[in-house]
Amino acid sequence: MKLLVAGSWIGGKGIYKANISKLSFLDDLEKLPTEGFYFLLVSYQVARQTTGVWVKTSSLPPIAVLHLDGFQSVDVKENQADLIFLESSMSDQEFMKGVNLLKGFIEKGTLYQANLSNKFTFELTGKPSGLFLEFYKRQPVDYAFFFECEKFYVISGSMELFLEKKGNKLISKPIKGTSLSAQDLKRSEKDRAENLMITDMVRNDLGRIGSHVEVKELFKIKKYKTLYQMYSAVECKTSASLKEILLATFPPASITGAPKIKAVEIIDKIEPHSRDFYCGCAGLVMGNDFTLSVLIRAAIGKKNKVSYYAGCGIVWDSEPYKELRELYLKIKAFNPEFSNPSI
Repeated sequence: MKLLVAGSWIGGKGIYKANISKLSFLDDLEKLPTEGFYFLLVSYQVARQTTGVWVKTSSLPPIAVLHLDGFQSVDVKENQADLIFLESSMSDQEFMKGVNLLKGFIEKGTLYQANLSNKFTFELTGKPSGLFLEFYKRQPVDYAFFFECEKFYVISGSMELFLEKKGNKLISKPIKGTSLSAQDLKRSEKDRAENLMITDMVRNDLGRIGSHVEVKELFKIKKYKTLYQMYSAVECKTSASLKEILLATFPPASITGAPKIKAVEIIDKIEPHSRDFYCGCAGLVMGNDFTLSVLIRAAIGKKNKVSYYAGCGIVWDSEPYKELRELYLKIKAFNPEFSNPSI
């Protein structure tokens, strides 16, 4: 059992190893600990509880709670990890067809926006922890972590803040908008419209459990090693517990769509795979305060098989080929050797 985290989780630099005192698997948000210091992973399948939509599941547990006794800085050495592509849950043509299907729902007014994902499975040679460290080196992000237990492991290269609570202040920073160029992202009406819709969804979600809801930042752009991302920030005041907040806001708006419940229902019908921990959330809980990331740029593995997930937000003016290109851009940091030569 192992948990490695980027130092930014705890105000440090480099990589830290957690001292884990206990690991628990739960099947219900109502069973979350009400106190203590722990690292939490919540699978997308918990959407069954929060939205009532019977999304696909797998044999993985819905919730993992790692009780912690602190962290220690570690001098990690990269172990070479190689990946051989095996299959994807959707072909490129099937993914683009899915984009058009979602555009059909948008045209009818059933949806305004939806997030469509694909699952890419590889054979791993080397250690999963080595794969994580290579991934992090290629694209350092604030919410990177690696969790491994006997039955599975999770690799996260997430840069998206789902929820952070300090005292009575709760903030969310949804990401919508991805590009190789900051200028292209600034000029993109499509990305701004997509970002605005999701920001409004987050504002509505926070309004369910908080007061004084404000959009603090809008259409901000941040540079990473392999791409640029557009994000906004929404803040509120709340005295609600972690359980109450997750019941009101999960799954994250940025990886579902608008309206949320209908988007969850439709994308589950289009996607042939279960999302598992991808598009769930994970992070540190310290008493009543917590920091949770959206589990994007994530991979889930068992032994020498690892699946990396990537998704795109679809709106009315989305072009299937451009969405496919964005999909492959989001894989670059995880596996730079993997690409579609036609893109």
